[in-house]
Amino acid sequence: MDINNAFLHGDLNEEVYMVLPPGFQTEKLNQVCKLTRSLYGLKQASRQWNAKLTATLLQVGFKQSSADPSLFTRGTGTEFIALLVYVDDILMASSKLSLIQELKDLMHAAFKIKDLGVFGYFLGMEATISSSGLNLCQRKYALEILEDAGFLHCKPVRTPMTPGVLLTHTDGIPLSDPSSYRRLIGRLLYLTATRLDITFVVHHLSQFVSTPTDKHMIAAHRILRYIKGSPGQGVFYPTNNKLKLQAFSDSDWASCSETRRSVTGFCAFLGTSLISWCSKKQATVSKSSSEAEYRALAMTTCELQWLNSLLQDMQVTTTEPIIIFCDSKSAMAIAENHVFHERTKHIEIDCHVVRERIVQGLINCYLCPRLTK
Repeated sequence: MDINNAFLHGDLNEEVYMVLPPGFQTEKLNQVCKLTRSLYGLKQASRQWNAKLTATLLQVGFKQSSADPSLFTRGTGTEFIALLVYVDDILMASSKLSLIQELKDLMHAAFKIKDLGVFGYFLGMEATISSSGLNLCQRKYALEILEDAGFLHCKPVRTPMTPGVLLTHTDGIPLSDPSSYRRLIGRLLYLTATRLDITFVVHHLSQFVSTPTDKHMIAAHRILRYIKGSPGQGVFYPTNNKLKLQAFSDSDWASCSETRRSVTGFCAFLGTSLISWCSKKQATVSKSSSEAEYRALAMTTCELQWLNSLLQDMQVTTTEPIIIFCDSKSAMAIAENHVFHERTKHIEIDCHVVRERIVQGLINCYLCPRLTK
């Protein structure tokens, strides 16, 4: 559902004055308006609307998630209902339609809502619900990107990036108008919400938004040609699925030729459903491949810890340790060894969250053998 004029519902907790609108006649000169409610354009408007919505939901028994403040839940078992908020767009889920209708009536009485019906399109994401599961994609959004860039009728390619090519800031000639590149990369970043196959290359190209060149733009155009081959590709979540977390962690040691930093990559599954993925350059330089793998393992552990907290808010309890598959024996040895030695004493303390979670029984590390050609 959508809230009508959401920002107008916020109550101001401070004195805010506004210049009179053009054409408004008054007896005295230099008069101003004192606002008692928020208006669109005020810096306080979004915060005050969020506070008003949160207070309303808490009053009717909802609990705000500590892992994700935009998630609200209420009830248990068959009486469970979840509500996800993005500014004034709201998504509700429950096994009982009566609970959803009751909440809609309550929200309409408080704010005046627009009922958009069954989940089909939300924030650029298209959903197809069937007895076998839920399919999410961004086909309409992808086609809009192709149309705006003039690639709607281009020839598709099979890979989003030329294999073995890693760009630098000095490659090519700087663009005379970098705004088109920045806009394209920004739109592609949102497309990675359902397209993990372009995550690495999009994040790689996002490093050059400050000073893009013609070679960077050519690489971005290759992504568009790749998307043209399958604009409706997305992720599928089957109905019959085990609610068990597991993840795969990896790193590419010193792959950045300019900074010599490594790249962390991980993907997390709930049963057989892919629910989280990441490709990100590490914040510091790793002295060895073992250290790079261990940093990737620490980042994966933090993500799993957050996902576990989110599942608990959704009343999904995990009794067994979460499994992380890693292809580095040395990184696993660092995680399981409680004695600091010369090779590990320089690593920041926050990386050793892996050890702590293994001791607590939250995660277990298993060796994932490397694939050989």
